[in-house]
Amino acid sequence: MPLGVSRCAAREALLKAGKDAGRIVLERILDQYKEKTPKDPTIRAKFNTYRFADYKDKVIDLLARVTTVSVETMKIVGAMRQAAR
Repeated sequence: MPLGVSRCAAREALLKAGKDAGRIVLERILDQYKEKTPKDPTIRAKFNTYRFADYKDKVIDLLARVTTVSVETMKIVGAMRQAAR
């Protein structure tokens, strides 16, 4: 799995950080997979082979899973609030 993010780790990150965590996690994923050009010309010429298109399907799958966890977490939190009343 890319970035070493497992489903459990993503779920725990969302639970710890609260309702804004889903947005933050999505931003971090997109930032990690964004194409970046190395500043050093030698490194850029020899090692700049990363293309987002090569990972597009994996990123979409990861974003979908993280979003699902976030939505389900909010459903659980809402149900817990209703049960507490």
